[in-house]
Amino acid sequence: MGRKRGSGHRGAGAGGGKDKRRQGQLDKMERFTSDMNSALDGSVEDEAGACGGDDVKFPCPLAMWDLGQCDPKKCTGRKLCRMGYVRPLRLSQRFGGIILSPVGTRCVSPEDREIVAEHGIAVVDCSWNKLEETPFHKMKGSHLRLLPYLLAANPINYGRPCKLSCVEAFAAIFYIVGYEGVGEHLLSKFRWGGGFHDINAVPLQLYAQCKTGSEVVEAQQKWIEQCKTPFSAGK
Repeated sequence: MGRKRGSGHRGAGAGGGKDKRRQGQLDKMERFTSDMNSALDGSVEDEAGACGGDDVKFPCPLAMWDLGQCDPKKCTGRKLCRMGYVRPLRLSQRFGGIILSPVGTRCVSPEDREIVAEHGIAVVDCSWNKLEETPFHKMKGSHLRLLPYLLAANPINYGRPCKLSCVEAFAAIFYIVGYEGVGEHLLSKFRWGGGFHDINAVPLQLYAQCKTGSEVVEAQQKWIEQCKTPFSAGK
């Protein structure tokens, strides 16, 4: 009996400790977002095209599986790795946070906010022309997600739907789950980064106002139809 009571007490303590760590991580994300919103409001782009310094301690893990299919000089994911924001993952290495993957069955949504704050985000850096030969099944985790319809602002795929760079993918998730300042901070490291929000301001706001992945999908369909309407009317 004594052992059972002792076990139950330890379990309750462990659960309470986990809740405190979770709340602490959420609070840290909130503070970082607030600080970044304030800093970026008055920031001026430097000669390298980046707003702010690189000595900021990032509030949650960012990771990337690099398939080596892209030009390293143009790869936003590799630049973020060099700057210390993103850590590379081995092909068979698991990741505990949100994983952007074509094999995901749910769309990222505000309900993923806590997962992002606690465990972060991972993306796959590969060529859009080589998706069929990319071993997505080897990039394992419990929270595989899809991104909703957004336009790319990067110089390679500017204006093309869904062909986002790594930094745009990271930023899109941060916007959708409510950490806009975090996404802005990452985008500020690229000259063209501010354009991502400019061309996606409306859909990002729509997605961020949803609650679940299914609601985001519905909002996506309405937005796509709305975008088609002016062209259809003009025929």
